[in-house]
Amino acid sequence: MSQVSAKQSQFNMSGRWWWAAAAILLTGTLIFSRSHWLPYLRGVGATPKAGSPATGEHAGHDHAAHAEISSIKLSPQAQANIGLKVAQVELRSFEPTISIPGIIVERPGRSTVQITAPVTGVIMRIYPILGEAVRPGQKLFDIRITHEELVQAQADFLRTAEELDVIGKEIERLERVALEGVVAGKTLLERQYERQKQLAVQRAQHQALLLHGLSEQQVQAILSTRTLLPNMTVFVPTEEQTPAAEVVYQVQELKIAKGQHVTAGDTMAILADHGQLLIQGNAFEKDAAALAKAVKAGSQVSAIVDADGNNPEVVGDLAILYLSGKVDTESRAFHFYVTLPNELLKKLEPKDGHEFIYWKFKPGQRVQIKVPVEQWKDRIVLPVDALAQDGAETYVFQQNGDKFERRPVHVEYRDQSSVVIANDGSIFPGDKIAMSCANQLLFEIKNKAGGAPDPHAGHNH
Repeated sequence: MSQVSAKQSQFNMSGRWWWAAAAILLTGTLIFSRSHWLPYLRGVGATPKAGSPATGEHAGHDHAAHAEISSIKLSPQAQANIGLKVAQVELRSFEPTISIPGIIVERPGRSTVQITAPVTGVIMRIYPILGEAVRPGQKLFDIRITHEELVQAQADFLRTAEELDVIGKEIERLERVALEGVVAGKTLLERQYERQKQLAVQRAQHQALLLHGLSEQQVQAILSTRTLLPNMTVFVPTEEQTPAAEVVYQVQELKIAKGQHVTAGDTMAILADHGQLLIQGNAFEKDAAALAKAVKAGSQVSAIVDADGNNPEVVGDLAILYLSGKVDTESRAFHFYVTLPNELLKKLEPKDGHEFIYWKFKPGQRVQIKVPVEQWKDRIVLPVDALAQDGAETYVFQQNGDKFERRPVHVEYRDQSSVVIANDGSIFPGDKIAMSCANQLLFEIKNKAGGAPDPHAGHNH
């Protein structure tokens, strides 16, 4: 009996251990798999609150709200508000370019004229003021002559003129008496020879006065008035190659004052003619081959002038004047020069007889020079504002009535102002495309898609 009881006790103890092990295993399984069964248990046991859906949080929810939105509707007023521009897609030729920084400069030896004192003297009057527009032949300064050499040259010229007058009268008298045989013809001939010598001296003195800076009119005035010239007027020089009516200078610098004593050769003013300017390009050495190729092909370049920061001025059909023959040793830049015709924007109303002008381009302005390196034909070319970037995708917006539909495109080439789109069927020639505000349209579409609060916020599925 005791043996039977011992066996029964041992069997009961073993069973308890099996049940304990099974309970532990089940508990562990439930703990590790709670993420699968716990939400269902909560959903079954939860009591709906007042005002909440009776069955399930998502009952009646429209999952179509999560569908991707690919178009946006804009009224004509909205298009005008954002400055939207729409145009048809066209195939045209395109020239990929390299962009080279540059700066507008004056033409060496052409744009500026230095006005120097022709004689030593005292400044009596200054006609222009700083910044004034002046034209060839216009008065600049009056100088009271104190130049001893010029004064002596005038005196010698006047003395010769007086001697010629005396000799001329003597010859007239001798010619009358020679006819009567009172005076020998030899005496008359000697006087005539003497007059020829004096005329030669006078011609030399005439030229000397012109070289001193006197004008032909001033020299003739000395002859007619028989007085020395006390003052000299300095005029704006004339350009023999260019008609005077086409040249307009500006007084860039005034270096004298009224009453100042100046010596012959002193700089009195600097005049500037900005009707024609140059763009100095600062290329890298690696760009020299492309520039040489463009010059050889006679390619035209364009320049983007940063006029006001927001709307840069694009000037096309410019010619490369020449390439520098060396590389700058300090900056390692390879310089080249492009001609830039200027435009007279405005003539200000004359004030007290002084005229002022305003040029479109000015020396010192920064530019970007676009030099073509190839030529592509029949390409879809759009402005950069026609593209919107969203991660790896690039979109344009095609107009369809009052809607603008997003179209993914492949960009083959891009620079600062233009992009070339692959002609792969994403858009076609003749399609109307938004040529501006593409990024704003993409933002509006994203805003429209995510405008409503997320109905799944705070829930696990």
